[in-house]
Amino acid sequence: MRSTVSAYTRLPKIHKFSVAGIAATGAAVVAVAVAPHAFAADAASSASVKPVAWSAEAFGETQQDALDQQTTAAVAAAKADAGKAKADKERAEKQAANRSTERKALAAKPAAPAKKAAPAKKAAPAAPAAPAAPVKKAYGNNVDGWISEAMDILRAKGIPASYDGIKRNVMRESTGNPRAINDWDVNAVNGVPSKGLLQMIDPTFKAYHVEGTSWDIYDPVANITAACNYAADKYGSMDNVNSAY
Repeated sequence: MRSTVSAYTRLPKIHKFSVAGIAATGAAVVAVAVAPHAFAADAASSASVKPVAWSAEAFGETQQDALDQQTTAAVAAAKADAGKAKADKERAEKQAANRSTERKALAAKPAAPAKKAAPAKKAAPAAPAAPAAPVKKAYGNNVDGWISEAMDILRAKGIPASYDGIKRNVMRESTGNPRAINDWDVNAVNGVPSKGLLQMIDPTFKAYHVEGTSWDIYDPVANITAACNYAADKYGSMDNVNSAY
């Protein structure tokens, strides 16, 4: 039930329209009461006028319902927008949190170990150098040089003799002449004269020749080594020879 609206109440547009309609209706009633004959006279002419489809009150209610529906729709749309904004915000915050977690995980991940350099290839071992040829010892071309060279050969062959023993016998037999020859003793008579520094006959020289020396009986070193080899066999050493042997 609607209450009477005061003349001093501020009304919305729809209410103003309703009141104006009611006022017009009241004026018409007053007019009929003042001039009934006139109203009756015009009744016949107004019989063809169609009645108003809506009363002022019904029209006002309809407009209010429309406004209520619009308000409800606007509130729903605002709520939907707010919900969407909230969802968008939550989605953005979740994405930011995920990115932060990924960055932390990457920072905490141990760095990949540095790739080791390939080990340097070892240089192929150098081929062993060929042994240097032994430097040939130089000896003097004289009695001392010949005896010294003969002594080195005798030591290598294990034949006993001393420098002094060799030189003493050399000087007695040939006085140091490698080309000395005895053509008057019994050996010479028999056709095999004694020759060289230590006066050896050819058969004895050949029998006691020391390997590595010359086969020439007049070669000083070959003559000394063969004589020392013979003396070692017959007398134990050239050192033990003090006369013809």
